[in-house]
Amino acid sequence: MIEAAKIWNEPNNKSHWDPNLDPEWDLFANMTRLAGQAIAAENGGLTRVLGGMSPIDPHFLKRLEARGVMDHVDVVAVHGFPLDWNLWQIDEWPAKVDEIAAVTDKPVWITEVGVSSFGSEEVQAWGVTKTAELLVGKVPTIHWYSLYDLPKTWEATTRHKEAEGSSYYRHFHMGLLREDGSPKPSLEAYAPHAADMGLCQWFHFEDHRLDEAVAWMKRLGVRKLRTGLSWADSFRPDADRWFDRQMEALADFDVTVTFCFTPEHRGIEPHHTSPPQVAEEFAEFCASMVRRYAPATAGRAAFAAE
Repeated sequence: MIEAAKIWNEPNNKSHWDPNLDPEWDLFANMTRLAGQAIAAENGGLTRVLGGMSPIDPHFLKRLEARGVMDHVDVVAVHGFPLDWNLWQIDEWPAKVDEIAAVTDKPVWITEVGVSSFGSEEVQAWGVTKTAELLVGKVPTIHWYSLYDLPKTWEATTRHKEAEGSSYYRHFHMGLLREDGSPKPSLEAYAPHAADMGLCQWFHFEDHRLDEAVAWMKRLGVRKLRTGLSWADSFRPDADRWFDRQMEALADFDVTVTFCFTPEHRGIEPHHTSPPQVAEEFAEFCASMVRRYAPATAGRAAFAAE
């Protein structure tokens, strides 16, 4: 059910990891080593992916390598949004991949790439086509972010929220589908590339879009999907029931599942970006999710027999 397990999301982005609490990423490195070991102990054949860098930074990767992280992951992931948040042009994508490939012998995946329709839906559609032209065949795995726009009543996962100005509101317009489920021009642009350029779609706890998303992805011919299972959500009532429902619905796709988000009561500070008080607890969460949804033994995931 899971083809890869991704350890955290954008660890060099303050919206996902607090550098004030871990300025040298020593705590992150220790947590990642432990999680990588725990995943391998449950299923040695499962690909372990380092949380996607954003910004793309070979110096950050070398920092983690010096702390032993690379011995416990199989793939390096990067994220890029050159038309929205990055300080480089879209044509630089191949060079950005080469920068990372030059400092590691691990495969490089692009687990988030996207273009917001905040300014123009036509520009987003052009961005889909241009991204496919630049990256399909350049890396083995690409996930376009995302299928759906973020509902305006929800919050985007950023550190400073509305204080970021237009940068914040771009988060709400990354989908190929509008919030109401109607297609944008970018959906038509994406369709010819669906088999080669997968999707990244985060599903919130008890997300009402799940079944419709699955129907759209099957209609488009999507094969690869990246999503997440939240450590913080695991403490909600009936968390396993929701996780089971989500993973069962996604069973027909090659899923890269991201394990991330610190529960407030288990962080050094009460925030999802905080390093955990006890890194082994995150590692055990990763192990428990692999046991449940990607067991080493053949056959259906363990939850299906419960």
